[in-house]
Amino acid sequence: MTRSVFFRIRVPVLAVLLPLAACKVGPDFTEPSATLAARWLQAGDPAVTTDRTTYERWWTVFNDPTLNDLVDTAYRQNLTLLAAGTRVLEARAQLGVAGGEFYPQAQTVGGSLSYLRPSENDPSGVTQAGLGEFWRGALAASATWELDFWGRFRRGVQSADAAYLASIASYDQVLVTLVGDVASTYIGIRTLQAQIAIARANVARQRTALQIARDRFRGGVSTGLDVAQAENVLAQTEATVPQLTAQLEQGQAALRVLLGLAPQAMDTLLAGRPDIPRPPETVAVGIPADLVRRRPDIRAAELRAAAQSEQIGMALSELYPAFKLSGVFGSQASNVGGNRVSDMFTSSAIQFAFGASFSWPILNYGQITNNVRVQDARLQGLLIDYRNAVLNAQRDVENGLSGYLQGGRQVTLLRRSVRAAEEALTIAMDQYRMGTRDFTTVLTATQNLLAAQNSLAVAQGGRATALTALYRSLGGGWQLREGNDFVNDATRDQMRARTNWGQLLPPVGTPQPATPGLPGPADRGPDIRAPQW
Repeated sequence: MTRSVFFRIRVPVLAVLLPLAACKVGPDFTEPSATLAARWLQAGDPAVTTDRTTYERWWTVFNDPTLNDLVDTAYRQNLTLLAAGTRVLEARAQLGVAGGEFYPQAQTVGGSLSYLRPSENDPSGVTQAGLGEFWRGALAASATWELDFWGRFRRGVQSADAAYLASIASYDQVLVTLVGDVASTYIGIRTLQAQIAIARANVARQRTALQIARDRFRGGVSTGLDVAQAENVLAQTEATVPQLTAQLEQGQAALRVLLGLAPQAMDTLLAGRPDIPRPPETVAVGIPADLVRRRPDIRAAELRAAAQSEQIGMALSELYPAFKLSGVFGSQASNVGGNRVSDMFTSSAIQFAFGASFSWPILNYGQITNNVRVQDARLQGLLIDYRNAVLNAQRDVENGLSGYLQGGRQVTLLRRSVRAAEEALTIAMDQYRMGTRDFTTVLTATQNLLAAQNSLAVAQGGRATALTALYRSLGGGWQLREGNDFVNDATRDQMRARTNWGQLLPPVGTPQPATPGLPGPADRGPDIRAPQW
């Protein structure tokens, strides 16, 4: 087992405790099993390779500098991610709380200084003894230490340690989701911009057709029906621009939230050519077993189960007696009999007591046993959640692969459709000018071209979005935060100014150690790590 980076425990080793250290009731956590396919269903496609990669900055495959900048900005400024970072800090501190159980659980230092004037009718004998009025002072320190005989405190720390690592995995999952949302939102914006450009280009074509229809009507070679039909189609096409613009503005608003920005113009952030990001022609997906190692949500599910597993042992320890050491050390003095209150600081005023005790809730067997069952049921539920997370992860990858591959085939066919529609419109316009075709042919060709171009733009955006979903399902992107802490500098400074965080929240500029529980390319999966005793 490996020591957690942000937590160190030093337990004074007493000879009387040595035989107790190895005693620990309850089950130890074992790595859960899950159903994994040997290979992806689409692994035989020429566009799919099973090369293993970490997908650290997968969005760079689009070769879009604007997208790269947006992802970096979202990582620095997204508020949902920042909130997830504070939950990691909370788990760090909670781990320290759990470790505090290894020290005396009850400890006090106190003192008193009192003046006593007994009643003349006091039957206690104080007045009869002639003590009269006097001062009394006392100082004392007391402590009670419950020994970790059954491993309850050790399991508590191991549970908190696994919960801390689960909070890191949850943070990573938020980051993976954030990167995917930024990419898909950006692709949606570029797709809408392309659709608006297509609509405006077709408006220009249809205005040309309308002008031809008007010229032929004025020349007496056609009826007003051609003009009316041309105006109808033109108005319908023009009406799509406001609708698409509204969707574009909604997409920009969604992107601003992801970037942690207040409402503002997006022209600068969306600078560059408004092209739909083009995905590569091949994609590496590895094998299904890689998901268990890479996906943060699967790691989080396993770690939550590990944390809950320790709760069973903690509950089970309540069935056994609790052994405690207690003691008090202090001094007491008064000014009776020629003494002085200040004599409490002399050796003759010292008093102390120590001893051992035990308690055993023998009449609560049913209640405690049922609590053990509660904890076990919770563990079983989390193990099922883990298996479900693995199945859902495989489904996500298969869906992403299908969307990417079928989207590529759809784009190829729609490009062919657009070329044919462009050629058909050219021929129809020429034949209409020559009077060999009526205007209905031109209208049909115009509408077919608009529909084909729109479908192509949507398919191109859909394929890029499918690749984004695929990379997200493969668990890429969380590596973006390696070497950084979980909150930004401004938040760190604010928290340190309000509370003494010590080394749990290092000052700005402090090098960050490697975070435990994170998989590398050669790892088989997440290790459950806890402090060493």
